[in-house]
Amino acid sequence: MATTLELLREHGPAGPAFRRFGRDVDQNLWDAIGNPRRDAGLARRAEEGRRRLAQEAAEREAQRPVCADCGTKFTDDRWKASIAVDWGRGDSHPHLCDDCKARVLEAERPAEQAEHERQEQERQEAEAAQDSKAGGWLGRWRS
Repeated sequence: MATTLELLREHGPAGPAFRRFGRDVDQNLWDAIGNPRRDAGLARRAEEGRRRLAQEAAEREAQRPVCADCGTKFTDDRWKASIAVDWGRGDSHPHLCDDCKARVLEAERPAEQAEHERQEQERQEAEAAQDSKAGGWLGRWRS
């Protein structure tokens, strides 16, 4: 590597004042003393890293579940929700996407409401029978 006082005065020590032997262009100091083998190795390592990340992303997409009803792939949030461990009640439909799950829950709501009303009616009938049966403390000996 070489330079001249004239180039240093013109460009300063941070400018293109240095020339590597065997090259025709002036470069700044860091480019002139650079290591092309190291640069090639770093570029190769970066390319391998990008390739590995792309392969991992493709493998992750291959494992992504699909909706059992419509066949669309789950979003990341839905995927996490479907495999999350909830010791209380859990996900009611882990095999369905958000849209299909909402549609199924909407369809199940009238049946659940009818069941709840039936149970409430039975409870009221049982209470009425209990009230008519009990006539007080001595009611059971009077009848």
